[in-house]
Amino acid sequence: MIATVRPLAALLAGVALLLMGSGLLGSLLGVRGQLEGFDARTFGLVMSSYFIGFLIGTYVAPNLIQRIGHIRAFAFYAALTASAALLHAILLSPVAWGLLRLVTGIALVGLYTVIESWLNAAAPPNKRSQVFAVYMAVNLGALAVGQQLFGRSDPASFIPFTVVAILICCAALPVTASRMTQPQLPHVPRLALASIYRAAPAAATGALLSGTAMGGFWALGPVYATRLGLDVSAVAHLMSAAIIGGALLQLPIGRLSDRADRRSAMILVSVLAAAIATALVFVGDVQDGGGYHWQLYVLFFAYGGLVFSVYPICVAHLLDLLPKEDMLSGCSSLLLLNGVGSAIGPALAGQAMDRLGPQALPGFFATAFAALAVVAAARMLIRHRDRDHPGHFHPMLRTTPSALELLPETDTNDAPPAASRQR
Repeated sequence: MIATVRPLAALLAGVALLLMGSGLLGSLLGVRGQLEGFDARTFGLVMSSYFIGFLIGTYVAPNLIQRIGHIRAFAFYAALTASAALLHAILLSPVAWGLLRLVTGIALVGLYTVIESWLNAAAPPNKRSQVFAVYMAVNLGALAVGQQLFGRSDPASFIPFTVVAILICCAALPVTASRMTQPQLPHVPRLALASIYRAAPAAATGALLSGTAMGGFWALGPVYATRLGLDVSAVAHLMSAAIIGGALLQLPIGRLSDRADRRSAMILVSVLAAAIATALVFVGDVQDGGGYHWQLYVLFFAYGGLVFSVYPICVAHLLDLLPKEDMLSGCSSLLLLNGVGSAIGPALAGQAMDRLGPQALPGFFATAFAALAVVAAARMLIRHRDRDHPGHFHPMLRTTPSALELLPETDTNDAPPAASRQR
């Protein structure tokens, strides 16, 4: 494992610094927005702009990277992200923040595309799964560290925004100093969304609804915690609990899904996630004699452990059913559905919180996952599915189509040419 990862250390160091910065910025904006008097509805719309930018970036980034190369594209996007981070502390208005979040989403997806396409090209064919696992572990670990940096900051000051910019700039150092050969960026096609739904309705619905819930979680989780009365350090610990839960429980849940109909795992995880989210609605005041209810942290840990696994289960379910030559394009389309949900989620959840208070956020989560459980159960009753192409669960976060190329199942080198495919 060490021998496999060592040549990719520069890229992994870059993504670790990048995720620390972006993780710190996400929580920082949630609390700073409260200090500036942004209501939840407005802030939800602001944060939706980030995911809209992320979707736009998936189309814009490949062309720029092809034109100027990976290293210069990374430097370009790093400068853009760092500048946008600093401007958040200067332009304190919802409209300005919405535009800056849009730009940040476009820039970050460009940075992820550079790193993930480079990892994909550099990973030995027989070690792709290991590289992907290490990459996702670095993602989750860096996000957790970013939360702890947030817990030691003062959201009212300019300093944490400066720290974000420094981390983003430092992320460019190991990447731009690398002597690795820059790869060609292949075109990643997409299957029509209607084709994805026909092939695996539960996977398509799960990607959309899990994206809706996770978009609300990332955008409004710190707002929810702040409105419950938690201080900055406690907000950071709460978000970290969910991330650590996602890191530790994804693999056991995934192995369970490998042994049965993945829709069964989808139903079980969704029902448990909805139940935990419902419990969060009734947690009540978190302050108790100057401390905080430990139950809140336990519930967030369990919730993160469950919901972080839903999208990977959807990907695995789709891979089970698609022919080899359509796996990468199908997963790319599933990623698009998840991104659309992530863009919608903060706007809907923010409106609910503005009308009903902070407890509306876990209520929103419960509704999304209860709906997914109903859909998956209905599909199991309607049709029994055998796995046409049995695959394996891979712990993952939603990133870019380039990351999906690291999955061994999506390697199309041995796929038949288009002219010889039998339909």
